Amino acid sequence: MATVDLLEPKKKVKRVEGARKPALKPFVVPLGAAVALPPAAKSGEPPAPVDPEPVAAATDEAPAEAEPDKKVLHLKPPIIVKELAEHLGLKPFQIIKDLMALQIFANINQTVEPDVAAKVCEIHGFVFERERKDTSKGHHKVEVKVEAPKEPEKPKADELNSRAPIITFMGHVDHGKTSLLDAIRKARVAAGEAGGITQHIGAYSVERNGQRITFLDTPGHAAFTAMRARGATVTDIVVLVVAADDGLMPQTLEAISHAKAAKVQIMVAINKIDLVSANADRVKTQLQEKGLVPEDWGGDIICLPVSATKGTGVPELLDMMTLQAEMMELKASSTVDARCTVIEAQVEQGRGPTATVIIRMGTLKVGDAFICGNYWGKVKQLINDHGKAIKEAGPSTPVKVLGLSGLPNAGDELMVMDSEKSARILSEERLEGLRSNKLAAPQRATLENLFANLAADQKPTLQIVVKSDVQGSLEAIVSSLKDIPQKKISLEIIHAAVGPITDSDVLLSSASNAVIIGFNTKTENTAAQAAKREGVQIKLYSIIYELLDQVREAMSGLLEPELREAVIGHAEVRQVFDLTKGKVAGCMVTDGRIARTARARVLRRRQPIYDGGLATLRRFTDDVKEVRAGLECGIKLGDFSEYLPEDIIECYTLEKIAQQL
Repeated sequence: MATVDLLEPKKKVKRVEGARKPALKPFVVPLGAAVALPPAAKSGEPPAPVDPEPVAAATDEAPAEAEPDKKVLHLKPPIIVKELAEHLGLKPFQIIKDLMALQIFANINQTVEPDVAAKVCEIHGFVFERERKDTSKGHHKVEVKVEAPKEPEKPKADELNSRAPIITFMGHVDHGKTSLLDAIRKARVAAGEAGGITQHIGAYSVERNGQRITFLDTPGHAAFTAMRARGATVTDIVVLVVAADDGLMPQTLEAISHAKAAKVQIMVAINKIDLVSANADRVKTQLQEKGLVPEDWGGDIICLPVSATKGTGVPELLDMMTLQAEMMELKASSTVDARCTVIEAQVEQGRGPTATVIIRMGTLKVGDAFICGNYWGKVKQLINDHGKAIKEAGPSTPVKVLGLSGLPNAGDELMVMDSEKSARILSEERLEGLRSNKLAAPQRATLENLFANLAADQKPTLQIVVKSDVQGSLEAIVSSLKDIPQKKISLEIIHAAVGPITDSDVLLSSASNAVIIGFNTKTENTAAQAAKREGVQIKLYSIIYELLDQVREAMSGLLEPELREAVIGHAEVRQVFDLTKGKVAGCMVTDGRIARTARARVLRRRQPIYDGGLATLRRFTDDVKEVRAGLECGIKLGDFSEYLPEDIIECYTLEKIAQQL
């Protein structure tokens, strides 16, 4: 190729008259485009002109293609952090770092939303495209859909084995449910509960004469009605604990209703018979009034007197439990796919989301893939009620399951799936449906609800963030808070979750002007520092009724005090004086008193025509603070001057009275 020396002086070219000097345009070559250079000019000849059209064509076609420095990444949900890192060719910790910058905290085995994955891909120069859940075969598309496992067919009689009964202790608060279970288990459980009250469901297993019995200890406080209801739905026998000195109480009646609704067998343990004030016959009479007739009175309800503190009647109670279970002939198959009910769920440090489940049928093994509510998982570890790791668990066994992708709700069903992939797809479909329901179209305004909405907007709002130790307690607290009357003030729970109070909770509260309420949980050091810096209040509680009482007090404190009128006296206008400063009413105080600092209104034929403060109150020529009944005075109200004889001036004060919910 010939080279042209740009420093060489230009040779003179003979100019043709009438010829237009061409304008010089910059020669732009797109990156990566091949351009044919013109042939080298012979000596003495000007270089051949370059046709600009091919260049323009090249520049027009370039934008139609994808940007050369970005690649397209096709992924279909669920998008796991580890797999996303592999597709991007990065280490998982780099992706986790990017997610943290987006205020999303996830480990390598958790899933992320498609829009979040798109942001991460954009950071690293990729274009994210969501792949549809279908596979193409020729011109036909087959949709990939996973259905939940169906209820297994009824097993044959030879496949059924006897299982342990699941027994729930129910009753009123402080009637001795946990103490009675403590006497059975010979362990001090109640001593570790704040205030002596059970705060969440516990599942325990004991043996009696070679037979295993599984116990559920449900809380007795009124706030945990929903938890007691869940306890009744998974149980075979309900032991109703009634204190011999108290008799049937409101929570006891609720427990009876739950047990009857679940159609489970009821037994009654009349506790605290060692007390002087104990009256077992009165308890039996109250039970009979509720349709529970004791056996010794001709009914079918087993009633046993016991004492949890002294151990009286506890062996007989266990024997009657095993006898009742034998009569019920409780059986289950251990060969079918496991189906379990979640009793409790919580997030544990170092373990992630965990769930306490009771296996209804089948055998749950380590390594099983499962779907639990809206989340999936693979059993990484099974821990029994003694805290020991086991490899498998059969029917009626309470175990703690590790390996969930998210935190399920108490009462959700855990079902074993054929494969990990099918469990993951089903979980994604359920979560997608959950998101779709949340994004439903809002309700449009109508004439009927317009004024109601305006009135609701004017109400003050108390915003709170609730954190609890376990899922069951969280649901009970949220339900109790929503039951607080909200006619005058609204209570908005902007976030409710399980786990310790973190920095993100403090930031959310700071942005929303909310208060953080923690129940049986702790505050991280960084969160405490952030709360002090942001001025966010954190209140920690261990007993639920203290929490509810303080929330009620806080709601009452937000209410503006009511202004209430208190009439203190009346004066009748006898004569009107026209002075240089305006008209003044000469009055006689008929009752009460007229105070200079109070307010007054002018009544004419019992109709108010003016309302305002007193500008002048005089006795003869002296300004006075008040004038009592039977005395004459001169009154001037603000800028009002249209007094008439026989007008009544009513004097009143405004009192501020604190409102109640």
